[in-house]
Amino acid sequence: MFRPRVIPVLLLKDNGLVKSKVFKDFRYIGDPINAVKIFNDLRADELVFLDITASRDKRLVPLELIKNIGEEANMPFAVGGGIRSIEDIRKIISVGAEKVIINTYAIENPNFIKEAADTFGSSTIAVCMDVKKKLFGKEQVWALNGSRASGYSPIDFAKLMEEKGAGELIVQSIEKDGLMTGYDIQLIKSISMAVSIPVVALGGAGNVGHLKQAYQEAFANGLAAGSMFVYQGTKQGVLINYPEKRELEIIKVL
Repeated sequence: MFRPRVIPVLLLKDNGLVKSKVFKDFRYIGDPINAVKIFNDLRADELVFLDITASRDKRLVPLELIKNIGEEANMPFAVGGGIRSIEDIRKIISVGAEKVIINTYAIENPNFIKEAADTFGSSTIAVCMDVKKKLFGKEQVWALNGSRASGYSPIDFAKLMEEKGAGELIVQSIEKDGLMTGYDIQLIKSISMAVSIPVVALGGAGNVGHLKQAYQEAFANGLAAGSMFVYQGTKQGVLINYPEKRELEIIKVL
């Protein structure tokens, strides 16, 4: 029986790893290469690296760091941060990433997703949707690490990205980020039902039960998390971890 991918998401800032809560209160976690080595040993399905200040700083994620990650990683990994051109994507793929993740520039220039998918194939292009409520409770997709509203509703933006050729959508709840209380199931389900391309759930997972819920109730194709894979225990001590295969088996049991 199919088991969805379980994906640690690692946030890069100044070449180090950080973790956030609700897209703020950043805490230094450690060295990216050390984390990759541990996830190699734990046999993670896939990794995601997001440079959270690249778009704001108008620069690309550091290629030397991505190259070092590529030389160390035994699993596929995807990279996002500051991508604004076909050449940016080419550079990231050339140093070892399997996929790129586009957020802010997908909002600013949706046609770039079509150009990128036509050039590299849809399977190489993922779009990350950061979602939170605006005033009066309406959900919107946000750019620049959750600091600028796009005007798009999550469903409208998801459909647009599918139409433009994105191969995958990462749907992240800003309001759930780092809380470890569970995903925004309704948000993920609404996107999964609206598009036919794979949807990856992100934001709020704290245990394998939350992963199972996102798969079975929200129909996510991939299950991503940050805090769950870098913290341990109620005091949230930093400890890189990943569920054992037998623990992950419960995800696919209907």
